[in-house]
Amino acid sequence: MIEIKNLTKTFKTSDGNVEALKNISLKINDGDIYGIIGMSGAGKSTLVRCINMLERPTEGRVIIDGCDVGTLSRSELRAERRNITMIFQGFNLLMQKNCLKNVCFPLELAGVKKAEAVKRATELLEIVGLGDKLKAYPAQLSGGQQQRVAIARALATHPKILLCDEATSALDPQTTQSILSLIRDIHDKLGITVIVITHQMSVVEQICSHVAILDNGQVVEEGLVSDVFSAPKSQAARRLVYPEGYEKSAEILKGDNVIRVVFNGANATNEPLIAKMAIDEGITASILSASTKGIGDKAYGNIILKIPGGKAELERAMKYLKAMPDIFVEEVKGNE
Repeated sequence: MIEIKNLTKTFKTSDGNVEALKNISLKINDGDIYGIIGMSGAGKSTLVRCINMLERPTEGRVIIDGCDVGTLSRSELRAERRNITMIFQGFNLLMQKNCLKNVCFPLELAGVKKAEAVKRATELLEIVGLGDKLKAYPAQLSGGQQQRVAIARALATHPKILLCDEATSALDPQTTQSILSLIRDIHDKLGITVIVITHQMSVVEQICSHVAILDNGQVVEEGLVSDVFSAPKSQAARRLVYPEGYEKSAEILKGDNVIRVVFNGANATNEPLIAKMAIDEGITASILSASTKGIGDKAYGNIILKIPGGKAELERAMKYLKAMPDIFVEEVKGNE
């Protein structure tokens, strides 16, 4: 288990102190895929760099399997970092070394014999789908292929924890999907704990089981991805989860009867929900905005509905929709 306790990080600048992280506490269970998400400047990368002590916290502790990482000596920390490896947005490969030697590099640093290192690196490059690129150099590879080499290198020392710092941000959507699938497959096969730092909601939706939302250096919301995404409570979470709906809600006038309907895997892709509500209950609704998608026969996303009539009609609509499985409903307040 990873326990982050009351962690604060303050940077000293010419303009004064900047508090990048403010009293953060999180628990990440072994074998979890945990997402940490926020807008630029929220403190995500600083937090993940504190986990492996690339950044020393100003206050607080990082405890991994009962060990306070901040108390380790330099040599002990170097050894611990073999268990806590990292992949980055920029890949950080050694351009003068081929794929095989890039993956061998951390094993050489750990004192592993050359033959054993080559065997391990070859196996890992096969796992990430680059068994035919052992002698290729990074400049000869696509961005997705370079990230696969970086993942193989990160796995070389049999880590318990893999930190992914915006690992797909520099990739196109199709390549992003393949890298996320690879990370999921590796997690499932090896059972390692994965921490994903990202600003992309789609990344968290696809592979994470739990999520923490950072805003201005603070954790403003955390929990199961399904819970946080279906009913975000903080303003920061709402901006991330419902960018279209959040912006649209700013145009809703005071006194309007408006609800947000969130589909969290509802069996509704072939169900004319609004028409069915009109037929079953005689309740009409206007769609103000919608951001939904179907995956298989399940629906995800949200719609903003304006319900004509008074408060009683609004409450009837909410009661009807709340009775459906995997649907969350809340009233949206208009501007004062």
